[in-house]
Amino acid sequence: MARGKLRIYLGAAPGVGKTYAMLAEAHRRLERGTDCVVAYVEHHGRPRTETLLHGLEQVPRRRLEHRGGSFEEMDVDAVLRRAPAVALVDELAHTNVPGSRNAKRWQDVEELLAAGTDVVSTVNIQHLESLGDVVESITGVRQRETVPDEVVRRADQIELVDMSPQALRRRMAHGNVYQPDKVDAALSNYFRPGNLTALRELALLWVADRVDEHLNAYRSEHRVSRIWGSRERIVVGLTGGPEGRTLIRRAARLAEKGAGGEVLAVYIARSDGLTAASPKELALQRTLVEDLGGTFHHVVGDDIPAALLAFARGVNATQIVLGSSRRKAWQYVFGPGVGATVARESGPDLDVHIVTHGEVAKGRGLPVARGSRLGRGRVVAGWVTALAGPALLALLLNTVDLGLANDMLLFLAITVAAALLGGLLPALASAAFGSLLLNFFYTPPLHRLTVSDPRNIVAIAIFFGVGMAVASVVDLAARRTHQASRLRAESEILSFLAGNVLRGETSLEALLERVRETFAMESAALLERAGDVEPWTCAGRAGVGPPLERPEDADVDMPVGDHMALALTGRVLPAEDRRVLAAFAAQAAVVLDRRRLKAEADRAGALAEGNRIRTALLAAVSHDLRTPLAGIKAAVSSLRSDDVAWSEEDRAELLEGIEEGADRLDHLVGNLLDMSRLQTGTVTPLIREIDVDEVVPMALVGVPEDSVALDVPETLPMVAVDPGLLERSVANLVENAVKYSPPGRRVTVSASALVDRVEVRVVDRGPGVPDEAKDRIFEPFQRYGDAPRGAGVGLGLAVARGFAEAMDGTLTAEDTPGGGLTMVLSLRAARPGPLHAGEDTAEQERQPQ
Repeated sequence: MARGKLRIYLGAAPGVGKTYAMLAEAHRRLERGTDCVVAYVEHHGRPRTETLLHGLEQVPRRRLEHRGGSFEEMDVDAVLRRAPAVALVDELAHTNVPGSRNAKRWQDVEELLAAGTDVVSTVNIQHLESLGDVVESITGVRQRETVPDEVVRRADQIELVDMSPQALRRRMAHGNVYQPDKVDAALSNYFRPGNLTALRELALLWVADRVDEHLNAYRSEHRVSRIWGSRERIVVGLTGGPEGRTLIRRAARLAEKGAGGEVLAVYIARSDGLTAASPKELALQRTLVEDLGGTFHHVVGDDIPAALLAFARGVNATQIVLGSSRRKAWQYVFGPGVGATVARESGPDLDVHIVTHGEVAKGRGLPVARGSRLGRGRVVAGWVTALAGPALLALLLNTVDLGLANDMLLFLAITVAAALLGGLLPALASAAFGSLLLNFFYTPPLHRLTVSDPRNIVAIAIFFGVGMAVASVVDLAARRTHQASRLRAESEILSFLAGNVLRGETSLEALLERVRETFAMESAALLERAGDVEPWTCAGRAGVGPPLERPEDADVDMPVGDHMALALTGRVLPAEDRRVLAAFAAQAAVVLDRRRLKAEADRAGALAEGNRIRTALLAAVSHDLRTPLAGIKAAVSSLRSDDVAWSEEDRAELLEGIEEGADRLDHLVGNLLDMSRLQTGTVTPLIREIDVDEVVPMALVGVPEDSVALDVPETLPMVAVDPGLLERSVANLVENAVKYSPPGRRVTVSASALVDRVEVRVVDRGPGVPDEAKDRIFEPFQRYGDAPRGAGVGLGLAVARGFAEAMDGTLTAEDTPGGGLTMVLSLRAARPGPLHAGEDTAEQERQPQ
């Protein structure tokens, strides 16, 4: 059975109209006679979306019980039994309620596709797994519901549903996206114009890259070598000279003139006529191009212009930037140079920019190198000279008598010329042909292939020997030059590579990509196994094609020790390239070992931090825990004393002191134990749904009643938290705020609902904290400013943040307008219906067009 096709409507944010577009497509397909059903679509109470559901067959949902609630999910078995041609499945990144057939909805979709059913689905850009950190840095909201990028990339069709931020905000203000009571909070938080613009750019760029992949695949499949200028790609040819930085900056300015411009810097290590490049200079140029948003590539090519043009056409470049030649005027006799050759052979589809710089004509440039040793042109010229030269000379000498000695010197000159041009074989052919002509035309008896005078035999033998010697010397010099140039090119590659690896600038994946580019392979992978009978696993991979399961499946494999191998696919490498490949393999093993050592160092650092915490704990116990104990002991001793008759007021005061000291001691011990649990990772929150207004008031028991103003609406959505951890977090925040608030100024505790979060704000009017110290105050044993010794051990905020993060929340510090500090505790909201399984609001919200 053929696999079904997947079509995805991709949006930048909730409300752009993905669900509406999907339902509109379903109606169009129904009009064409396609069997189309709704497997799962939520209209969220939006009239226009609900209207589009009319007339569409909806597969009954499956009802599940979870934590005392009843939820509905897509019934995969029912859809499979119904076997429609097309199924509509909304919210691809949704997490199913525990007890469902699959954990994620995209896995349900995979089953439908495998059964031959076409699927139309929706997803927002913020739910792609690779973009989670980027979206969080933009919006401040961590998307817990994600879908692997590969699932979306495998879709047969991806359509971007786009809308400008201004239009989306107008749609929200009209009540077409959220309920009226949520609009203001959404517009002022997640749906700010800046957030929407950044998310829109992410979506456009992601889709553009996807289109670029399809274009490259099509060009490769149809063998399209001509460049299609769909967007500006500028290749910068580098020689390793100081002018490279000027070329990179010029290329970056050219790329800025066109939307989506891309800069690719390439250094081609050559095997003939190569001037050694400075690894330090190349490292600086690599850093510069990456800082400017471009990429750096390092390849090997014998013919520099051909390699540069092949690279440019391979990446579908539209422009090439080269520097003016550094050669002096007399050096142009060796050829026109790389720049002129590239400009002549680029064709109409590539623009070539020759950029002047300060190094023009100041040193030896890089002549065009042809062939691996002498070049095809020289070899052809050598053969022409070897065969045509003696024949023409024989015709000329038949008209004039110069004597045998002079005749032999002339023929020897032609043999030397053939050797200089074409090497050994043309010279041997010239020597043999010349010897025959000398014997036939100029040694008695004439016109016969015999020699009567022994001296002439010696002369011809000497002539032939000299020709062979000259040819051998020329050929040996050419081979030595080729070997030296190749070794120099290899040493530059390895030097540059080793520098990056030793400085820690190259990840394993980047190194494998360098291997793949250098040897022009399809893929490169580092495979390893624990023992001789254990299966191979992939430690890192770069390139395209199916993953390798063992080194024997690759075109080239290079062992690294007994249980590791570098495997490449694409072509078989010559033996002379394996030495460089072995160095690459060794470096890959070093990078892998360094990555694992870093992980070990991080674990050791965590242990060291734990030891530091324990040391600080002992220091804290030495004073901060003794202080309340000393007060309690003094009060108890006073009460037990028989020498003093205490009045009822005095006794009550002493008992109150004992109670306050015990409470303070209990609070300090509780924070110390909580910090210890957080450091050891033993905090296991028991998440359940609860109203914020049930927990926050309980956290205010330990502070004076008139010191806090509470503003927590009862209409807030429920939150998915551990009530005990939340109460402790809020209590620590309030106690800290009350401690630093000036007399007579109340601390405000408020709560509000955002897109898929509920924020609890604890606002004080104290001295505040500068920006550079806002993160430091959350570290253990930190007390900002001139806090007195009796102000605690500095664990309250650290415990509060630790508990917040354990509940998938965040705790940050902000300045209070007018002075003071505001603690912002962000919690994950729980929602009715199937959203109780943890689905993000940003994914659930859908807007009709």
